[in-house]
Amino acid sequence: MKNEIEESAGILKVVEGANKFKGVEEPSGVLKGAQNAWDMLSEEQSQKHISTGSSDLNGILGGGIHCKEVTEIGGVPGVGKTQLGIQLAINVQIPVDYGGLGGKAVYIDTEGSFMVERVYQIAEGCISDIMEYFPYHHHKASSGQGNLQPEGFLPGIYYFRICSYTEQIAVINYLEKFLGEHKDVRIVIIDSVTFHFRQDFDDLALRTRVLSGLSLKLMKLSKTYNLAVVLLNQVTTKFTEGSFQLTLALGDSWSHSCTNRLILYWKGNDRCAYLDKSPSLPVASTPYAVTSKGVRDAATPNCKRVRIM
Repeated sequence: MKNEIEESAGILKVVEGANKFKGVEEPSGVLKGAQNAWDMLSEEQSQKHISTGSSDLNGILGGGIHCKEVTEIGGVPGVGKTQLGIQLAINVQIPVDYGGLGGKAVYIDTEGSFMVERVYQIAEGCISDIMEYFPYHHHKASSGQGNLQPEGFLPGIYYFRICSYTEQIAVINYLEKFLGEHKDVRIVIIDSVTFHFRQDFDDLALRTRVLSGLSLKLMKLSKTYNLAVVLLNQVTTKFTEGSFQLTLALGDSWSHSCTNRLILYWKGNDRCAYLDKSPSLPVASTPYAVTSKGVRDAATPNCKRVRIM
């Protein structure tokens, strides 16, 4: 036991020496020691969440999308993954005076599904809702009603178009530098995280290692810069128990790469969302709608879970 303690102390000295050699004044997270659990709880409870646009969807997510966490959103084509991604990129910019974060968004588009016209339309819907919920507040808000224009939301989205998995790896590695220069970014959205890795990557073992490294980097960025990371994912089919079942792309190894997992699916003509994984919230489902204004509550009262492995 004594030898193990001495060995650990030696490793910490090496790390500290390496940091000094690099000119790093601040000690690393390991050298700072453990964080007080009470402080962690207080910090978590004081955090604001990013609204999805649907109060029902916010409800099963514990108030919305959480900062300092990685949330995976998966579903079949056409169910509204990109719509929800764009909605989050708009809602993160809602001024603090109106209950928002007043931040900006990074949108990494791997499929070419990001449409500026739709972004503008969702921004108009967001402003309409703000004016409805705060009919008099905008007169005394420091942000001012004049700033609440659709044109004001578009510069708050930093857009990266990705055409290969090598570009995707490069951009994610570049994010740390970018976020260091743009500290007002509060959400990073990747739409979708799996597209190029499913199309172009033949070595499955190498793919798993690369994606694990990227997920760890994204998780570290979310903690370091106090932002939310949202990974949109596709679905595929998996043969199990004598039948084909829907499952999220990249298999079981990828399923451990996120903090929360939200699955979007169809129930007849209704869109539903199912919270499949969360460290602090119970599994739950709710309907939602995609309207001309964006993601909103649906009139359907109930949704049952779709079977996704």
